Amino acid sequence: MITVRVPAKVNVQLGVGGLRADGFHDLANVFFAVGLFDEVTATAGGGVTLSCTGPDAASVPLDDSNLAARAARLLAAHHGLADPGVHLHIAKAIPVAGGMAGGSADGAAALVACDALWGLGTPIGTLLELAAELGSDVPFALLGGVALGRGRGEILDALPVAGTFHWVFAVADGGLSTPAVFRECDRLREEAGTGSSEADVPTPDADPALLAALASGDPVALAAALTNDLQSAALSLRPSLADTLHAGTEAGAIGALVSGSGPTCAFLAKDAESAEAIAAALRTSGTCRTAHATHGPVPGAEVSAPRP
Repeated sequence: MITVRVPAKVNVQLGVGGLRADGFHDLANVFFAVGLFDEVTATAGGGVTLSCTGPDAASVPLDDSNLAARAARLLAAHHGLADPGVHLHIAKAIPVAGGMAGGSADGAAALVACDALWGLGTPIGTLLELAAELGSDVPFALLGGVALGRGRGEILDALPVAGTFHWVFAVADGGLSTPAVFRECDRLREEAGTGSSEADVPTPDADPALLAALASGDPVALAAALTNDLQSAALSLRPSLADTLHAGTEAGAIGALVSGSGPTCAFLAKDAESAEAIAAALRTSGTCRTAHATHGPVPGAEVSAPRP
């Protein structure tokens, strides 16, 4: 039995370029791994089977559409294993379809867990290549920390960061489809008359002010630099998120944005005590299902002791 703990992410910058011919968008995606974790436990079995527990377990597919199952099969195929032979149990804490890459995190955790269970010793470079085949956010879940993602997000460069930042995440009822949010982003750009293709929208780049705030460990400067080009699209599809963002800001957050494609909202706090107070206020605000105070950055997918 191998258990791997893997973190959620928040995008402290999500710059979205124009629509490419292949259907993707070029990104300047500053990933930040936070202390909200899923655990994937791999045990020997026949074929590839899945189970799941946690608050959103009923929303998690238990077939080959699940990235954890796809990861196991991809790793087995890479090494020529005819029968992968694994049962994967996912203990969910990261919101499902919440803009925090929970599915991608599970895919990364499955790669690490199966590699250990089967004694393969796959080099990290190869695991990262396999992760990129699974999805744009999967490689970062392997690495954790803070990194700039380019291309569609899978080309990663680790970024320097000082100290610890304190976060609150407000979990919404239900999820948002990431492809739907990108389509809405394109639609809003067309509606605004700016165009939505890669010929119309400049290729985004990392914000120097944001990189400096991370490197210096300055939460106030980071709060001022938080940006998400998908936020207007998420708000268009889920207008109630504006109430959540307002509630967190009123409770003392120094920065607020929709996390990735949403609908989870992320709030930056000045310290741990403030984060706990903001989370408590959000839980009673009526604008979200629940709220979690946590911190980061934290490491990526790593083998840990299983839950009792």
